[in-house]
Amino acid sequence: MAFTKINIEKQSFNPFDLIGKQWMLISAGTEEKWNTMTASWGGVGIIWGKPSATCYIRQSRYTKEFVDNSEYFTLSFLQDGYRDQLNLLGTKSGRDMDKMHDSGLTPVFVDGQPTFAEAELVLVCCKRCKSEIAPADILQQETIDRCYSTPDFHTMYIGEIVAAYRG
Repeated sequence: MAFTKINIEKQSFNPFDLIGKQWMLISAGTEEKWNTMTASWGGVGIIWGKPSATCYIRQSRYTKEFVDNSEYFTLSFLQDGYRDQLNLLGTKSGRDMDKMHDSGLTPVFVDGQPTFAEAELVLVCCKRCKSEIAPADILQQETIDRCYSTPDFHTMYIGEIVAAYRG
């Protein structure tokens, strides 16, 4: 599948549906070694005067190592009909299997960054901020009780959207 470069600032989409309901894949690494995971927490907007995206990765996730060691990461939104693949990529670890290939999706690289041919939207993000979320940072105990049954807290990443593609 060929991707067409687009101006993200001219796009119209509902981030609550796109991220929260449709889900996204966070990917990082090199063509030799990379990983991906499914996520439904994140956002898009403007920070420091630049179009940006945020994503959140638990400390235990293998993909976190790749995002930490990379200057860039991608957020990929698949076309309809890939919920089984998203479930697999969100529940299995790349430490244990080659889930990127075993998922049945087609890995490709845009601007040297990993994504999948089945993506309808790809955001290439340059990492601009990394912040560890600690229990003391969460102001409502209900959130800790509901989202952190184990002490596996998230790291927030802010990435400047440096390129966007439609599939």
